[in-house]
Amino acid sequence: MLVRAALANDRMLQVSVRDQGTGLSPDSIRKLFEPFFTTKQNGLGMGLSISRSIIEAHGGQIWAQNSPDGGATFSFTIPLEHPDRKSAVHAPESTPATH
Repeated sequence: MLVRAALANDRMLQVSVRDQGTGLSPDSIRKLFEPFFTTKQNGLGMGLSISRSIIEAHGGQIWAQNSPDGGATFSFTIPLEHPDRKSAVHAPESTPATH
């Protein structure tokens, strides 16, 4: 799994999560963000729909696509500035992880 965060442009941050699985069927890609859609036999299928609502409410977008060399990539953007308050969004300060 690869997680990447980078500036999409001067106003948006893009976060992408890529796996090396089998990818997504064309039907799944079309339905991924619908409430209660799941590819799992016992899944609830609510997570991506809720994620979409939250991200869009903050002025961002979310999407998924198959990666050219296998697997799928889920990406979202969020504004660097809150659209209503016009104040910068700051990540909390963190210390480097030690492993």
